[in-house]
Amino acid sequence: MTALDQSQPRLAVSRPDAATLARAAVDPVVAIGTMVVVVRAFDAHFDGPCLILALLVFAMTFPGDLARGTAGARQLARDIAASWLAILALLLLLGWVSKTLAAFDLRALLAWAVATPFAQFAAHRLMRAVLPRLLAAEGVQRTAVIAGASQPGRKLAEQIGANPFLGIRVAGYFDDRSAERLPGIAALGRLSDVAAYARAQRVDLIYIALPMASQPRILRLLEELHDTTASIYFAPDIFLFDLIQARMETIGGIPVLAVCESPFHGVDGLLKRASDLALAGALLLLLSPLMLAIALGVKLSSPGPVLFRQRRYGLDGREILVYKFRSMAVVEDGARIAQATRDDPRVTRFGAFLRAWSLDELPQFINVLQGRMSVVGPRPHAVAHNETYRKLIRGYMIRHKVRPGITGLAQVNGLRGETETLDKMRARIECDLAYLRRWSLLLDLKIVFETVFVVLGRKNAW
Repeated sequence: MTALDQSQPRLAVSRPDAATLARAAVDPVVAIGTMVVVVRAFDAHFDGPCLILALLVFAMTFPGDLARGTAGARQLARDIAASWLAILALLLLLGWVSKTLAAFDLRALLAWAVATPFAQFAAHRLMRAVLPRLLAAEGVQRTAVIAGASQPGRKLAEQIGANPFLGIRVAGYFDDRSAERLPGIAALGRLSDVAAYARAQRVDLIYIALPMASQPRILRLLEELHDTTASIYFAPDIFLFDLIQARMETIGGIPVLAVCESPFHGVDGLLKRASDLALAGALLLLLSPLMLAIALGVKLSSPGPVLFRQRRYGLDGREILVYKFRSMAVVEDGARIAQATRDDPRVTRFGAFLRAWSLDELPQFINVLQGRMSVVGPRPHAVAHNETYRKLIRGYMIRHKVRPGITGLAQVNGLRGETETLDKMRARIECDLAYLRRWSLLLDLKIVFETVFVVLGRKNAW
């Protein structure tokens, strides 16, 4: 290795602080702790089956949803309830398929299922009230200033202020602009005053939130801050971009920032694929008698093939064939395709029944096993529709950075069915991109669980 190679700076991977780890562990620790208490209350034994169940619960709930630390009481209750019900549904499915439910005391299981979400809610509220005070009392709370009152700087301050678990107090901003150009912000001084202020006030953290075009000012400020003991962070104006799974990486010691990337990177990709295979395989096994009956009904109700194959855009915008039970008297897959509407004359009587209960989508679980689709993800659109909307909606094709799904965040938020206006399609795409930004296995479970109620409600299904 040359001297030049040895002298190149290395980008260290940031480690989560104690407060972050504590929040991430709340849900699994409370769920497992409640299980231990309930098992003992019913004089049962915490033996092998309970230990396996505890490990499954830990895998499904760790890390917990860090956003719960800043959510209001109602939103927190809704999030916990939806997540816990989704986890319970999956655990019951696994127990039924593996025939292990009999190994547990059903009274204890029911009590644990009811008590856990209440215990999680109480734990989150207690942590939010107690942890910041503990950090302040122990002298752990740190003081920060922000160099640059631009949009990235203000957004950073808002995020810090909304998250008391960080244990950070923002003292204020430093900016070279006049007060008239900084409405509503009383700057502590100019950028040249940051170093002196940091030394005098014992500032712990300095965030540089200047535009990337301000390189001379940034270099000058960094040189002045070498005479302080504060930790220095650079918050570039990447908020100008529509960030999708942004993260920092290094290539040969050179830092690079990803601003648009798939959430299924590395281990997360394996986890997503494993969950797809497990869920799709189990559901196909359970639903195979129903699917055979539907196939017979399609064949007898109208002439034509049982399965309808249509070209869609899949992962990375590559064309795939998506399967559905045929619900129309015609099979369309050309350059122009009209979306199905209420009382569409092309839909057969039996097809209308299938579409009302979303039963025509069941063959797509075969697409999941093939690796063409995922159980949860942005719904695939016909190729003709993609070619139309990619020209009209900014960021439309980003949704194809992941496999399309049988259900998705848009579908459980009332955006399934016909999108007769551009605004409706734009709202659907916004949900798809939000899914890419927020993805977690827990979010997938919540969407699967909520899809059941959407299907039962039969809203926008035609």
